Amino acid sequence: MTGRLEGRVAVVTGAGDGIGREVARRFAEEGARVLVAEINEESGQATAEQIGGRFVRVDVNDREQVEAMVATAVDSWGSIDILVNNAWGRGNVGRVEAKTDEMLDNGFAMGFYGPFWAMRAAFPHMKDRGWGRVVNMVSLNGVNAHMGTLEYNAAKEALRTLTRTAAREWAPTGVVVNAIAPGAKSAAFRRVMGEHPELERTADRANPMGRVGDAYADIAPVALFLASEDCRYVTGNTLFADGGGHINGVSWQPDLD
Repeated sequence: MTGRLEGRVAVVTGAGDGIGREVARRFAEEGARVLVAEINEESGQATAEQIGGRFVRVDVNDREQVEAMVATAVDSWGSIDILVNNAWGRGNVGRVEAKTDEMLDNGFAMGFYGPFWAMRAAFPHMKDRGWGRVVNMVSLNGVNAHMGTLEYNAAKEALRTLTRTAAREWAPTGVVVNAIAPGAKSAAFRRVMGEHPELERTADRANPMGRVGDAYADIAPVALFLASEDCRYVTGNTLFADGGGHINGVSWQPDLD
């Protein structure tokens, strides 16, 4: 490893499993001090111990907990340089007409408000230092309007809008804001495929590269770039780390009956 994040302080939400865990791991390998923010204490503690970071239990649906998360990083290490908004809970697969207000509220709390609260809390610290990196995990589900996951799709597209707006407003301050639309066998992917096992092989075959990506080998390096000094002139972008899956759309037709 090259120490590209040496001396930086990073907060990664949803870092107990999947993409979040592998991003936290890669950041730590590159010299960052990593705050592992996770609602599941067992998996969060395990990640923190594995990478030599610090764990804080956070429910991103709760504004006070999100703000306390940022404060913990600042209190622990004096700053917050990198924020990765990755956390997502379990959604419900079903048709639009079956969705409830509560499902939509929950989706937006996790997928939009949680990242917004974290960004709002982190920005003053980044601005004061004249340097900051925000990486928001969005989704091809929203871009391609996948069936069955309305609240997830809508929240992730709202997060892309937040990414672009913050990037435009914060550009003069040295804080850059970008998004990744990953295609990887994440924790959420495994849960969905557990319910629809026939779709995993279909998902691999549908990808132009013939496989759904690996969180550590394929997604974490993209997050590393967006978190590093190399990203100083890149802001407001969505990087599709998906093996080309976004080019012609992804076939996603679960049986919703």
